Amino acid sequence: MPSLSQIFIYPIKSLAGIQVDQCAVTPTGLKYDRKWMLVDEHQQFLSQRRLPKMALLKTQIIAQQLIISASSQENLVLDLNPPETDPTRKVTVWGDKCQAQEVNQQASQWFRDYLQFPCTLVYQPDKNIRTVDQKYAQSNDQTSFSDGFPFLIVSEASLAQLNLQMNLALSMRRFRPNLVIKDCAAYAEDRWRKISIGGISFRLPIPCARCAIPQINPDTAISDKEPLRTLAKTRKWNNEVFFGQNALHDNLGVLQTGGFVIINKTGSAQPPLE
Repeated sequence: MPSLSQIFIYPIKSLAGIQVDQCAVTPTGLKYDRKWMLVDEHQQFLSQRRLPKMALLKTQIIAQQLIISASSQENLVLDLNPPETDPTRKVTVWGDKCQAQEVNQQASQWFRDYLQFPCTLVYQPDKNIRTVDQKYAQSNDQTSFSDGFPFLIVSEASLAQLNLQMNLALSMRRFRPNLVIKDCAAYAEDRWRKISIGGISFRLPIPCARCAIPQINPDTAISDKEPLRTLAKTRKWNNEVFFGQNALHDNLGVLQTGGFVIINKTGSAQPPLE
């Protein structure tokens, strides 16, 4: 039976993630997942697409503090639960306008110094709700500063097959999933529509179209042609390439590695590559 082998949270959008053995599921997804984000002077979100060096910034959570580290600077230490402040600012994630607040000027300056780019670190207070695209979601579905969905699910077998096709050994970190599943066939997740893990139910409405970020080596921030070159040959549909499935959750609880994945509903493969 498939089971949950890895859990990743990404407190600050597009920075390195944190692997955990268990994590609470909140209305917006995994606790602390993408609750912080960097924006430019136009309040547009920043990611490794524009600033690959973001990949080298490490995050960890210790004693109710979020710690960001860089090789050239002292650690930045943030409160995991910043106090809500006014006024808030309107920031943009793709086409979505969201309300956010600046963490503080010291934190923003820390990132400006490292990235050598004008940016501001913002936080999403719990009161500022961002709903998921209603074409794929229910009216009460929420997310934080993710690209669009609270969860991304990938199976170990899918990556193993892709690595075999490339004759490489790329890490799962390249693909930035939240939930990694083992003991299923390669791309089995393409057919899952409803699953449950540890009593938490998930809907998988749409596959994940991949951008250039998986080409960025998370250890060096150097970009290469893989895996997009191979995905363009094997996983292309409607002029996009796909790897993994976006997911929404129906209830709250705690996820723990080792939990079995119950397949409650399947459908035709998405994307329909066969």
